[in-house]
Amino acid sequence: MPPPTAAQAILLVDGYNVIGAWPELVRSQAKGGFDQARSDLVEILVNYSAFKGFETSLVFDAYSQPTPNSEVLVTHNLRVHYTAFGQTADTYIEKVCAQFRNNARKFTQRLIVATSDRAQQLTVVGYGAEWMSALQLAADVQVSIKGVKQKQRTRKKTASRLLANTLDPKVQEQLARLRLGLDP
Repeated sequence: MPPPTAAQAILLVDGYNVIGAWPELVRSQAKGGFDQARSDLVEILVNYSAFKGFETSLVFDAYSQPTPNSEVLVTHNLRVHYTAFGQTADTYIEKVCAQFRNNARKFTQRLIVATSDRAQQLTVVGYGAEWMSALQLAADVQVSIKGVKQKQRTRKKTASRLLANTLDPKVQEQLARLRLGLDP
């Protein structure tokens, strides 16, 4: 099996910023709390990251909880980072951007930060990362969902056509005669 290829881009997502900006996640948080909203965002990003081929890190503040820094590997495309007590998602993202700036990967991969925090936008762009707003990310997620559905429709059509095309021409002719009610 060939070695896995590097992701075309690294995507850092400011989790609570996105939850606060997406109406469906705001509703989810109102109904089921932050745990539900985080879970919904993780599910969305699993599919999005796989479709786009991104190496995604979803970052959540410690939210004033006295907890250590932790990381959960969800899939090979998505990791969830929970910052340590006293560290914000912004400082975590800035640190990753600063490290990336001095890394050779910057020549072969893009670094994209998704947040609607204006100060954070200016900082990450200063480090050479690309920026997308939380609403731009939501729009791109919707485009990817449509892309997945389109691929699924195309595969179904192709599969059905391929099945008929694999039959011997004589068998295809006999089936056509049977459909028309003629002798085979």
